[in-house]
Amino acid sequence: MARYTGGCLCGALRWEATAEPTSSGHCYCGDCRKASGSGFIPFMGFPSSVLIISGKTLQHRLPVASGRVALRNCCAVCGGLVFGGQVGESDSFSIYAGSLDDPTLFRPTIAIFTRNRPDWAPIPPGLKQFDALPSER
Repeated sequence: MARYTGGCLCGALRWEATAEPTSSGHCYCGDCRKASGSGFIPFMGFPSSVLIISGKTLQHRLPVASGRVALRNCCAVCGGLVFGGQVGESDSFSIYAGSLDDPTLFRPTIAIFTRNRPDWAPIPPGLKQFDALPSER
């Protein structure tokens, strides 16, 4: 059985997934770039049924370009950005791959919102590219 674990900088916010991610890649949208302070956010998608999250979060709800509201969760203690979604409500979550305990487990397959990618943020070879959010994600 697959097992992925991770958390924030200080360890107060933790997560564990007991299945393979349903999606894995880099998001180049403006919201992810601003949230990460980088050219993209590496993410893994997991259904809520295989995910356990523990610890207090500081939540940020922000409207995104599509018109929906994105919910990002940081550790309430150290401020480390860990995941997207509403615990107890969301059917699936975006776990930010930088929070993995073992970063070698991250295997991106897609690059999304590539139309927003700055020239200085490279797309690794082999990733399937989408201008926006793919319908199969």
